[in-house]
This record gives sequence, C-alpha cells and structure tokens, in this order.
Amino acid sequence: MTCLISTEKLTALNDKYRPFAEIAQDLKEMNEYPPKFHFSAKDNICATGFQARAGSKILEGYRPPFDATVVRKMREANGILIGKTNMDEFGFGTFCTNSAFGIPLNPYDLERTCGGSSGGAAAITALLDKHVALAESTGGSISCPASFCGVIGFTPTYGRVSRYGLIDYANSLDKIGLVTRSVADLKRFLPVISGPDRRDPTSCVQPELRLDGPKVKSVAIPEEALQNLDPAVLRAFETALDKLSEMGIEAHRVSMPSLGFALAAYYVLATSEASTNLARYKGMLFGVRGGKIDQSFNDYFSEVRSANFGKEAKRRVLLGTYTRMVGFRDRYYLKALAVRQLIIKEYQGLMEKDDLIITPTMPFIAPRFTEIAKMKPLEIYQADFLTVPPNLTGMPHISLPCGYEDKMPIGMQLVAPHWEERRLLDVAERWCDDFKIRFPEVSG
Repeated sequence: MTCLISTEKLTALNDKYRPFAEIAQDLKEMNEYPPKFHFSAKDNICATGFQARAGSKILEGYRPPFDATVVRKMREANGILIGKTNMDEFGFGTFCTNSAFGIPLNPYDLERTCGGSSGGAAAITALLDKHVALAESTGGSISCPASFCGVIGFTPTYGRVSRYGLIDYANSLDKIGLVTRSVADLKRFLPVISGPDRRDPTSCVQPELRLDGPKVKSVAIPEEALQNLDPAVLRAFETALDKLSEMGIEAHRVSMPSLGFALAAYYVLATSEASTNLARYKGMLFGVRGGKIDQSFNDYFSEVRSANFGKEAKRRVLLGTYTRMVGFRDRYYLKALAVRQLIIKEYQGLMEKDDLIITPTMPFIAPRFTEIAKMKPLEIYQADFLTVPPNLTGMPHISLPCGYEDKMPIGMQLVAPHWEERRLLDVAERWCDDFKIRFPEVSG
C-alpha cells in the first residue's frame, strides 16, 4: 500500500477541492523503507504536530501534546499522518458548510457538497488512491459524506474503537470509524484501530473483533425508510436489491414505526450533550483567549463565545440548554432516552429474523451549494432521517456505493447488531466484487 506523495501534491489538491484543514509539511519519510501508508484524521481527532480545532475558530491555535489512541495505533502500524481533514464545526452539520477553515468541494462536481460532518475525510479518500481516513460519526457523519463522495464509510459499534483524544460532540453517540476506497483496506485497518483502551472506559468491555463468519443470507427493508426519497435514489436502491438477490441475499419488506421518532430523539440527546461539552470553550484553557481580562466571568465568556462560535454551534447550544432546563428535562430529555431504547429493541427484533437492515444512505444525491443556501435548519436536520437511527442505537453500519445519477454517486446503508461488524464486511466484500466503484477524475 505504498504511494508517492508530497506536500506540494496535497497543497495543489487542497487549493482546488479544500479537503484539508491542515497539511503535513514534511512527507519525505513516505518514500523511505520500510514501506509506509498514508492516512488522514478528522480535525476533531488529536494528533501531535497538528492543530486540533474541530472546525471551530474558538480552538484556533490549540496543538494537543498527545496522539488520540486511533492516531497512535495507525502510526505504530507504519502509517504517516498527511493532514487533518475539514469538518463541520464540532460535527454540527450535514453538508460540511459550517467549518471555519474552508468548505470542501465534492470531487465529482465542485458546485456540490461533500456531505458532513466528515466531508473532508470522504473527499480526500475519493481523490487519493490507496488512502484511508479516520473519521467520526455522531448522527451520520461518516455514512453521509461516504455516500455523497462515492466511497466506503464504516461506523463500528459504539465502544469498539477508543474515543480517547476525540473532541466530543455527544459522548454517548460519538464513534470513530474509517473511510476507504476498498473493503481490503477496511479489513486491514479496522483491527488496527479497534480494541480496549483503559483511557476510554466505554471501550473496555467488548467481544473480540472477528472479520469472518457465516454468510449473510437476508436483509430487512423498513418501508418507512423508502418514503420521501429522490426518484433517482429509489431507482438505484431497488436495482441494488435486485443485485443482492442475485448474490443469494433475500430482501424482506418490514415495518419499523420507531424510525419516525428517531430524528427528534437524536437532536434532543445530541444537543443536550453538546451544550455541556462546549461549556469548556470559554477563552481560558484552549484556543483563542479573550481580550478584556478585567470583565466579570459571564461577560468575558460571553464575549469569547459570541465572537468565535459559528451560528449552528450557537443554535445547538441553545437547544441543548433548553432541553435540560428544570421543567423541560422530563418532557424532552428523559422521553428521548426512552425512545432510544424503543428503537434499539425494534432493531434487535428485526435482526432476529434477518441478518441486516438495509436502507438508502441519504434521501438525495449531493445537493448544490446554491440549493443548500435556500434550506432552512429544520430541512437540513431532516436530511439525516436515514443515518440517525443506527447512530442513535450504537449499532455498526456501513455505506456502500450502489449507483450513479448524472455521474453523481448514490449510497446504500447496512446496519448490523451490536459487535457484529463481520456481517457488514461479508456483504461489503461480496458487493464490491460485483459492483464497480467509479472514482472522480482528479486534477490539481
């Protein structure tokens, strides 16, 4: 998995497509022996030698003195970190348009979004041969950009990969995963980043990661997931189901009523946790500092946060603070927790009969930036209705390219029971043996 690469090449790519928030300045060791591979890390994953800004101006200048566990493991496996990829501020977004450090452009069409929040990770994977990207998902931040950029996006079971060194969005939802061009790379690097880590207690109780096992024989298709889809997405998905049937995988139509409540529950829980996590960014410990140190605490903090948080970050802090207020916690937050358990049970019930759940990944192909500018926040949130449910449950899932419309990729998403990543790898391997993934023509 060697590939000649240079800072100059990456800079040229970044000038045109803007996938990076920061690029490594010395890549001479890429061409040394023994052979090395190159990888990138999302901007909210800490790594020595780079800033970790999570797409936010408020963390400008923060350089962590340690590697996140996933970065350390990739480096120990002989990998070279070539850059930090662009993202929506703290993961708050569907289209990667909320970054303070540039908006990545879709390699298939520069007028379209890469998807979010891991837009830069998907873009650079589509652009660079033999590249693997470390990404992170809270509500679909791996699957969405993977679908829009025509690459493979893998989100493992919550707790399979250590979150030590991740700048949190929502602690009970965040999962570090991979974006790759091939299933072979996915099978190679998933074991590298997985495993218990005493610095992240959520990773300490997990079964062994197994890559092989019984073949997947059937998948379930929730009827509710096929509503309000772009006709091109529905056509590609139906064609993919036919191909799965030819591979010996049966598809069964089922009902999953709880999907209709997932989006509301997710935004209550995610913003509640986000508003708490973002309280630490106040101009004293990390990143930018306020100018007037003779102010009261509240005035000082408010000045720094008002100037350096983006509009979407402020919106989610306000929403999360509201749902945790006295008098509203029972009405919103606790009810959202109950809905989460309902969705988990419904997934588990369906997968007692079928091996996986399958849906399209996104309800439409990557929209143009002019179209996104006309969308209201609620419309943007609703675009995540297919990717949010598996993230809410903590179940592993994968987005695979399944078709193209006007040269733009379309993805399908498969969800497996907790700790059953091997089922996803089985279907992915069989699918990619039959389906030819197209990559964009790269210039720059």
